[in-house]
Amino acid sequence: MGYAEYLNGLVAEIEKLPQKEKIEAINHCKQALHEISPFKAEPTDCVIWVPEEQVEGNDYNPNTVAPPEMKLLELSIGEDGYTQPIVAWGKNDYFEVVDGFHRNRVGKECKEIKERIHGYLPITLINHGREDKGDRIAATIRHNRARGKHQVGAMSDIVLELSRRNWSDEKIGRELGMEPDEVLRLKQITGLAELFGDKEFSEAWE
Repeated sequence: MGYAEYLNGLVAEIEKLPQKEKIEAINHCKQALHEISPFKAEPTDCVIWVPEEQVEGNDYNPNTVAPPEMKLLELSIGEDGYTQPIVAWGKNDYFEVVDGFHRNRVGKECKEIKERIHGYLPITLINHGREDKGDRIAATIRHNRARGKHQVGAMSDIVLELSRRNWSDEKIGRELGMEPDEVLRLKQITGLAELFGDKEFSEAWE
C-alpha cells in the first residue's frame, strides 16, 4: 500500500471518531509527523488544539493591549481566523502562555469565536531546553520587543526577577536584546541596591 492509500485510510478512520477523540487523534498525528519533520526545530511546524481550560496566562508579561487594539484583535480573529497560534510551555495537561496572552483571551472571552473553535485554543510549544522560567520570561520579552511593545516599569521588574535568578547583566542583555546601558537603566528604576552588586557595573560608576 502506498502512502497516499494509507493516508486516505487513516483520514477515513479519524473521520468516524467523536469530536473529542477526533481532535486528539489529529493532534497525535501532527506530533508524530513533527518528530520526523525536517523542520522539527521550528515550533510552528506543529500546531495543536487543546481545551481552553488547560491554557493559562503567565504572571510576568509586561505587555498590555489598549481596548481599541483588543477589539481589533477580536475582529481580526473573528474575520480571518487564528492566523497565529499561542506560544506555550507545556507540562502534562497544563499549558502556560509564553506569547499570545491576548489571543488566549479572545478565544476564551468572545462567545462567537469560542463556539467556532469548540472551546479549544491553537498552541505551539517552545523548544525543549527553553523551559526554565527564566528562559520562558526571556522568550516572552523577545516576542514583545520584536513587536515594539513593552512597558518600562514592568520591564524593570523582569530584570529584577532575572537578576534574582542569578542571571548576569551580560546574559540579561543578550537574552532580552538589550544594550548594557539599558539593563543598567532598568535596574536603576527598581531602586534596589542589591541589583548593583555586579562588579563590572559597580566599577563603571567609579
